[in-house]
Amino acid sequence: MEKIRLSKLMSEQGLCSRREADSYIERGWVLVDGLPVTELGTRILPTQTITLAAAARDRQEARVTILLHKPVGFVSGQAEKNYKPASTLVIADNHYSGDRSTLRFGPQHLRGLAPAGRLDIDSTGLLVLTQDGRIAKQLIGENSRVEKEYLVRVTGRLNAEGLAKLNHGLSLDGEALRPAKVSWQNRDQLRFVLRQGKKRQIRRMCELVGLTVTGLKRVRIGRVMLGDLPVGQWRYLRDDESF
Repeated sequence: MEKIRLSKLMSEQGLCSRREADSYIERGWVLVDGLPVTELGTRILPTQTITLAAAARDRQEARVTILLHKPVGFVSGQAEKNYKPASTLVIADNHYSGDRSTLRFGPQHLRGLAPAGRLDIDSTGLLVLTQDGRIAKQLIGENSRVEKEYLVRVTGRLNAEGLAKLNHGLSLDGEALRPAKVSWQNRDQLRFVLRQGKKRQIRRMCELVGLTVTGLKRVRIGRVMLGDLPVGQWRYLRDDESF
């Protein structure tokens, strides 16, 4: 049996991200078969048991995940073309008054906070920002199958064949898309449920069947709903919630 890099195994087992794994290893917070490992690049057998020391678990528990209702005009990641990143909206004044979390907002909640997925500048809806590598991997990892639900306002005509193609039968960038769930929400709005997230995927899918998107809103990621969170405001992911 071939040995595998410890940090890779930790990521595959959902213990943390690979970057976090290296940090924990350097601190002596990773145990293999009960013994601490401190050397980066260590390889072990997949059958060996990996555990995290209490200090690592405490650090993970202190990390926050924030749910933001991103407005149009903000980019998901780094600032670009004079547009501000959505993370700049995570300030005390924009904290949703209906947040039922017991956490109190502080500057420590902004350190290492990064978007777990993208939402186009001209789209609105649920955006996840997290300090937790486990959640980031769950939502945007290579093997992620978490559903994302969108309400999409369109113009143009769509026949039964076009709707069938939206559900399964389109390709982008030379690659066949995974099956989707697409249905009419009302006469000018479609409901999309996807398990992947290519750049501007929904808009490009609609173009392929003769539709033009005039509005796009993400309303759900996994089991977490946007709900009544107002545009431009944010709240914490609660302990009783998971994607």
